[in-house]
Amino acid sequence: MELSDKIYVAGNTGLVGSAIMRNLRKKGYSNFLLRTIEELDLTNQALVNGLFDEGKPDYVIIAAARVGGIIANNTYRAQFLYDNLQIQNNIIHAAYTHRVKKLLFLGSSCIYPKLSPQPMKEEYLLTGELEYTNEPYAIAKIAGMKMCEAYNIQYGTNFISAMPTNLYGPNDNYDLEKSHVLPALIRKLHLGKCLEENDWNGIRKDFTNRPVEGLDGEAPDDRILEILKKYGISETTSGVKITLWGTGTPRREFLHSDDLADALAFIMKNIDIQDLAHGDQVKNTHINIGTGKDQTIKELADLIRSIVGYKGEIVWDTAKPDGTPQKLLDVSKIHRLGWQESISLKEGISGIYHTYFE
Repeated sequence: MELSDKIYVAGNTGLVGSAIMRNLRKKGYSNFLLRTIEELDLTNQALVNGLFDEGKPDYVIIAAARVGGIIANNTYRAQFLYDNLQIQNNIIHAAYTHRVKKLLFLGSSCIYPKLSPQPMKEEYLLTGELEYTNEPYAIAKIAGMKMCEAYNIQYGTNFISAMPTNLYGPNDNYDLEKSHVLPALIRKLHLGKCLEENDWNGIRKDFTNRPVEGLDGEAPDDRILEILKKYGISETTSGVKITLWGTGTPRREFLHSDDLADALAFIMKNIDIQDLAHGDQVKNTHINIGTGKDQTIKELADLIRSIVGYKGEIVWDTAKPDGTPQKLLDVSKIHRLGWQESISLKEGISGIYHTYFE
């Protein structure tokens, strides 16, 4: 991928897409084809084809997807399946018909079986049952990577799939209902800290920046307290209590979005599908991207507590689902290819919190 090539980054304003843009611009790339979600409905095939007709990209990175945490995945199952299938089908096929030089499709570590051996190697794909709470999203992502694989086999395309672990970073989603576990914990513990310190300016600033169910910082105190309680942040006679889902025992791996973006830029610049094939075999040529290190959700909550400065109680609602017991990626392939992560979890979370919440 040369500096003069035109690069289409689908989903360029999201957590991953914005990190990709920062990384590529830092490396000197400037010829981009970009559309916001308001400007282009990626579930509409005719509109996507029109973009490729007009823009003629040389390289394509698919960072666009409908994403969310365990609640959103389990609640909006049909939308997660339909929207993600439509988005990736439209872009992958348009990339083939318009003869792009390379396409990079982003999946998710949830593609692996719920009870997969740990750490999860690329060859463990489709060897067992998926975690049911996020099965529609996982099935869509598996379909996308298998579509890339099928096009490589039948049409000789250069379509690569990358499977990131759990991500966090700038431009993350902090919606109390739909966000992933790490950003949700940051926001909940921040609001808990504000509540225990009676810092209503901090609470109102948070609600103004990120309204909850239509309530912003101008809402009455009692309505804000009701919403906080609904999402597990409440006042008790002895202080503030934050209730979190599950047992806290599942283990999760986290990667900063800037590290992911650097890995993706490395792949686009240096790796082709031929480098990943086993002779003539192109099955399961996708690349895991992560840190190879994990911790329990309880350990994560304690780390964020120490960064935020929350001193109140944390309670685990064991009646709520835990999800997959462990999701740790085997990242030996990306390391062999020549890329290594650089941002520690503590450093990354501290940077996010001090930039966006204090």
